[in-house]
Amino acid sequence: MEDRLITLAIHTFEKAQMLKMILESEGIEVYIHNVNQIQPVISAGVRVRIKESDLPHALRVIEDAKWMENANAEEEEKAKEAKSKRKRVLVPVDFSDYSLKACEIAINYAHKMNAEVMIMHAYYSIYYPSAIPLGDTLAYQANEESTRQMLERVQGDMASICGEIDAKMEKGELPTVKYDYTLREGLPEEEIIAYGKEYRPDIIIMGTRGKDQKDIDLIGSVTGEVIEMNKVPVLAIPENVPFNDLGAVKNIAFATSFSQRDLIAFDRFMEVIKGYDVHIHLFNISTSRDEWNEIRLTGVREYFQRQYPEANITYTVLDDGDLLLAIEKFVRDKQIDLIALTTYRRNILARILNPSIAKKMLFHTDTPLLVMHA
Repeated sequence: MEDRLITLAIHTFEKAQMLKMILESEGIEVYIHNVNQIQPVISAGVRVRIKESDLPHALRVIEDAKWMENANAEEEEKAKEAKSKRKRVLVPVDFSDYSLKACEIAINYAHKMNAEVMIMHAYYSIYYPSAIPLGDTLAYQANEESTRQMLERVQGDMASICGEIDAKMEKGELPTVKYDYTLREGLPEEEIIAYGKEYRPDIIIMGTRGKDQKDIDLIGSVTGEVIEMNKVPVLAIPENVPFNDLGAVKNIAFATSFSQRDLIAFDRFMEVIKGYDVHIHLFNISTSRDEWNEIRLTGVREYFQRQYPEANITYTVLDDGDLLLAIEKFVRDKQIDLIALTTYRRNILARILNPSIAKKMLFHTDTPLLVMHA
């Protein structure tokens, strides 16, 4: 029985050709197909497809070959050029109420920072060419019709959310800022990360469900993956947040162990909140008081007084015991409006076996999270 073809990745045409060349040099047959046969302009990529039996070999080749290094070097060069341009805010949405709240916060933030906003929706179609028998015209027509209907639906949903935003701007409920939208076909977490590399936002703002919601919704799990897999600061907004402007935030908690990477992340954090009048509460992410003694605190205070003399910063030692419960009590006692913390990129196995504290916090609290990457 002949192997069926499966989609290995979705990339721009140039990157797909690069991946095809690498895989074929290892004896793996590769086929390239358009992502969207109906309206190719909707998606900027093509599918890289291989035989199912070649998947383990292909994954090893991708992991070992570091084939994206040249592309990443080019992206970093473009990122340097973009520094002098207007700041950008990316807002992935799933058209829920908390997606609208994320849009409102993003627009208010963009107005404060003189930035532009890009609203993005990624839709996932279960109909793939690999699932259709060759020569089955009826099946292909059914697939084409289903894809067209899905595209029309998401276009309508996007028009609706943009209409709400425009109405709020006209009424003065939101400031007028430059914004646009884009639709992408594919797995949401993959498309958000891929588009982030293309759009190069300064921050990603996206909604997520609160901790009391029992259903695992799409955007919540996607938010966790985006936090883990990209290098851009991510602001996760739970649906029950009472404000739509970070100007209402008065108390921000910053979690740290004061490693060198945390200090670098703190500098990025200060750039993100520049211009906001907030009280910053530094707290320990370890429940061991030995790592948060008075000698160390003295050095920390002196460092921050030199680096950020105008900042209002205080220091808190969490209660012993379960870290997440201690954070929850701290947030309640100090009336924390937003939690900022640092996460580190790790390999897939480490992420599965030991989820980062950022991802744990995402599903444990109703407080917005600002996640910096080190």
